[in-house]
Amino acid sequence: MSAADRAVAHRAKIVLAALAWLGTPYRHQCSQKGQGTDCLGLIRGIYRDITGGEPESPPPYARFERGREETMLEAAQRNLILTDHPLPGDVLLFRMRRTQPVRHCGVLIAPDRFVHAHQGQSVLGASLSPFWRDRLAASFAFPEPQ
Repeated sequence: MSAADRAVAHRAKIVLAALAWLGTPYRHQCSQKGQGTDCLGLIRGIYRDITGGEPESPPPYARFERGREETMLEAAQRNLILTDHPLPGDVLLFRMRRTQPVRHCGVLIAPDRFVHAHQGQSVLGASLSPFWRDRLAASFAFPEPQ
């Protein structure tokens, strides 16, 4: 299998892993498929599904942190691969306000759709609408297995 074919298969595996989380209830600081997750837990769970390991344990965090630290962005930089243009299978990081740190994330499953865990709802697929595109701060790829 060529490197290009492996990359396509890897991205398809990530999309399928993300779709398997659909319907998981929202639970702050959880990461258990079918039981509960928040947006960061969703990414951690997909990472486990893809790599078989845990990326890193996140520090305790509040639902609405007021700090200026880029905790989520910095963790993505340590564990994932920065991309210039998001492709299906990439992690999307969002700033809910331009002046605030990244506080939300999801996984692109098609050029215009992503999966995310949103408070008050279960994990769902959503349109990458102008609302979300305007808040997109960065995209990252999951590492390919060695």
